[in-house]
Amino acid sequence: MQLIQTGYDPELLEKWRNKLINENQITKLLDVYSEQYSEVIRTTNQRIHFKNYLMGLMSDIDRKSVEPIALATTGEDGVRPLQQFMRRSPLNDGEIQKVYQKMLAERISGGNGMLSVDSSENPKKGNNSAGVGRQYCGRLGKVENCQSGVFCAYAGENGYGLVDRELYFQEKWFTDEYAGLRSECGVPEDKKFRTKNEIALEMIKNAISTDLFNAKWIGCDAAFGSDHVFLDSLPENVCYFASIKSDEKIFLQGGTAPVKVKDLANNEIFPWVNVKLAEGSKGSVYADTKIIRCISCRTENGVVKPHCEVWIYLRKYENGEVKYFISNAPADIMENELHKAATLRWPIEQCFEECKSCLGMGHFEGRTYGGIMRHWLFVMIAHFFTTSLRLDLKKAFL
Repeated sequence: MQLIQTGYDPELLEKWRNKLINENQITKLLDVYSEQYSEVIRTTNQRIHFKNYLMGLMSDIDRKSVEPIALATTGEDGVRPLQQFMRRSPLNDGEIQKVYQKMLAERISGGNGMLSVDSSENPKKGNNSAGVGRQYCGRLGKVENCQSGVFCAYAGENGYGLVDRELYFQEKWFTDEYAGLRSECGVPEDKKFRTKNEIALEMIKNAISTDLFNAKWIGCDAAFGSDHVFLDSLPENVCYFASIKSDEKIFLQGGTAPVKVKDLANNEIFPWVNVKLAEGSKGSVYADTKIIRCISCRTENGVVKPHCEVWIYLRKYENGEVKYFISNAPADIMENELHKAATLRWPIEQCFEECKSCLGMGHFEGRTYGGIMRHWLFVMIAHFFTTSLRLDLKKAFL
């Protein structure tokens, strides 16, 4: 199978500082990178398809699904073989993911890192692809026909990247009505309904059990952070720094009645403090914050009761919007550590932005569960290649 040279996405080239490295050099580096998976992608044809798919994801084609990738990298004769590779090739995706996670961790894992979980949706027109249904689509900000995935990412002082992924199925997918469609989409027979929060919790535990990622923190948005069962089920050897809804109730120190965290925003007893959170690409990042030691709440038989001491962290954005966070970090933690944790939540959103805008994360058009899971895995692998290259160039030319 002959490789057809394809142009790389201009946005990626800009990030790679294309004045300092050309496409041929990038392709040679991709050869070296893809060869590191040879122990788990064992046949020559599989390795060719794998590399072609990565190159297609990083190319400048408009649609990064199987057929356009095949046409761009191998020509018309390569369409059918690449389709079969994505649908049926007997790769052990779990072993590929282990190699990827090991490489990712060796590159970016560092002190006081954060594992974050979040969901990401892709709008879909049809109704016959695995997991598709009318559900909230964050990308569109409304309920729409889409596929939804749950993802885990790691971020630290050395970089960021996606660690794991899983396709979410609404409960209706496990009714008798959907039995035929489950079979057509290759949904494993032992798969059962799980909430996104249950999926995310398992991902976090799996990531920690690998002992690859040096994680001090667990981060999540309010869909997870306002779920008390989720927070109470997290591993005890890490601290959470979780976004919560504005109506989350807490007890103030010495207080006898619970209050909503949104009431703290205008409570003059706790003044806003302008602090430097981080150094961004456009300079220092400052924000107005409040950090308050409180008592979290749990509801038993309809009664709100004190639970345990926590930190409530408020951040005011330039448009006046206030975001609320809760953390079970110890009482003697330095405030600067909480500020650092606040900045580690955004990299998972950055991963989604880069993977969707440059690498075709939402472009897969196959119907099967295995296909979309493999596509997401290869997007993660391509993303790590691009970020590693960017880090190398930054280090070499600063």
